[in-house]
Amino acid sequence: MEPTSNEIDREFRFFRTYKNGHVEKFYTTHRIPPSNDPITGVQSKDIIISSEPAISARIFLPKIHDPTRKLSVLFYIHGGGFCFESAFSPLYHNHVASLVTEARVVAVSIEYGLYPDRPIPACYEDSWAALKWVVSHSARNGPEPWLNEYADFDRLFISGDSAGANISHHLAVRVGPDGLSGVKVNGIVLVHPFFGGLEEDDEMWLYMCPENGGLQDRRLKPPAEDLAGIGCGRVLIFFAAEDHLREVGQWYYDELAKSKWGGSVEVVEHEGESHVFHLMKPDCETATNLIKKFDSFINQK
Repeated sequence: MEPTSNEIDREFRFFRTYKNGHVEKFYTTHRIPPSNDPITGVQSKDIIISSEPAISARIFLPKIHDPTRKLSVLFYIHGGGFCFESAFSPLYHNHVASLVTEARVVAVSIEYGLYPDRPIPACYEDSWAALKWVVSHSARNGPEPWLNEYADFDRLFISGDSAGANISHHLAVRVGPDGLSGVKVNGIVLVHPFFGGLEEDDEMWLYMCPENGGLQDRRLKPPAEDLAGIGCGRVLIFFAAEDHLREVGQWYYDELAKSKWGGSVEVVEHEGESHVFHLMKPDCETATNLIKKFDSFINQK
């Protein structure tokens, strides 16, 4: 007998699956169009990086005061448990626009494949393809004029929050000690990073990644050799004291600090705050502090 539509197979933090193959997500992602902000002067537009697989991005440009001055590049990867959220959602549009305003960077916010339409490892492969697309502009003849004209490819930063922080780490590992031709990855910024830790989160990640290496999968639990091979010299990690991922974030920091990597790692912790609070409360004092710290890290103030 065929399973009926209401027979639940598994249930996780962000979704449940049914025995007939249907997946029900618990969160709906809204999307807003790009815009030109008359107050900050930040412009944004959407571009297609690849049609097969479908990879796109929202690019942000701050108000230009000196056309001859090149700007750092922020490659941003949104969170959402590998299965929801978007570079085009109000949460991430507004957050990245705030980073662009404060740090005066060109930002490329990536729209990558999500479970269940494209199970893990699509998120990693799409983000890597998008990073290589950004790098393809280093000779000033790429398809995106804003990158050709304004980007300083000697100052490229990779960042993300939660699942996006996990992906950011793995991009930095993939860049490796030899770097990427034509660009210099100066640093990575990991906001409330996800590296497993809680049993329910571990099980959810393994379920979304059919071909996995178990709880010691290097994408879930980075080994010492990956940490030693991070392809930049600086790392900034944000913690929220009440975050359910706080403990595993500390594990990552401790392992990185004792690895043979040799770079500098800095930690900023916000007391009394929970996971991705800066997205939910962008006007609070601690969220403002987070944005300003991004600025000081990127611009070495």
